[in-house]
Amino acid sequence: MDKPPFNPYIAVFIGVISVSTAAIFVKLAAGAPASIIANYRLLFAVLIMSPYVLWKYRDEFRKISKLDWLLACFAGIFLALHFILWFESLSYTSVASSVVLVTMQPIFAFLGTFIFFQERFTAGALLSMVITLTGSVIIGWGDFQISGMALLGDILALLGGAMVTGYFLLGQNLRKRLSLMTYTFVVYAMASAVLIIYNLLLQHPFTGYPAGHWWIFLALAIIPTFFGHTMFNWALKWLSTSTISMSILFEPLGATILAYIILGEMITWAQWLGGTIVIFGLMMFIFSTTKKVAPKLTRLSKNNQTNQ
Repeated sequence: MDKPPFNPYIAVFIGVISVSTAAIFVKLAAGAPASIIANYRLLFAVLIMSPYVLWKYRDEFRKISKLDWLLACFAGIFLALHFILWFESLSYTSVASSVVLVTMQPIFAFLGTFIFFQERFTAGALLSMVITLTGSVIIGWGDFQISGMALLGDILALLGGAMVTGYFLLGQNLRKRLSLMTYTFVVYAMASAVLIIYNLLLQHPFTGYPAGHWWIFLALAIIPTFFGHTMFNWALKWLSTSTISMSILFEPLGATILAYIILGEMITWAQWLGGTIVIFGLMMFIFSTTKKVAPKLTRLSKNNQTNQ
């Protein structure tokens, strides 16, 4: 294996900090519909990628089958729904609750492999899922004490995690035949097209937002997407999938700290306790499933890096 040009753990650290900014940017773009924020994040990412991808991978586009275009379309729909639900959740609940709950996507992914690939549950996986569910219930109960709308935000975040699982499972199939860059570009473009149609149907305005919002849209496309998930993808060449998966679990901590510093969001005891339990459960889950389902989770994880 080639020697990395610099320590891959530095790349992972940069990636964690970068992805932790996504929820903060969404909060700062308050006033713009969640689907508009998602639309411009993906659209700007596609525009930035276009010159490189269309030049270097143009021959690969000619080989994409009709079935793969259809699968990419459905993957784009799931990705668009993920962003709509997750970004919308941030309108109702705190960054801490939303990011912790949407990070439960490995649980949904494993459930998906159980349903579609007949993976068996180990005792460790079942225990870790129970622990994680307990933590999410504590977060939801604590937020419900604050307001019913906060609980709604928690539910939207969980649904966002479920939607991105559909994106992963479809991507698992597509990535067998498409390079990562081509796959990412096609699915981002499909998701952006879905969001454009969605916004047109709901008559959400595409213009008229403050100048600061446009910078936020661009920042979302660059920082959590390229400095975040691109770093994870690069580090996967030298680090194990489980190491990358574990590092992503620090995103809620980074997002919570940034929310406290930038947004002044205070953390309740239920969010601290529930969030700690969820992260502990997810760590247990990753440890208990890494060896058993390594091939499938590897593909899921690689797709995961292109998402949040």
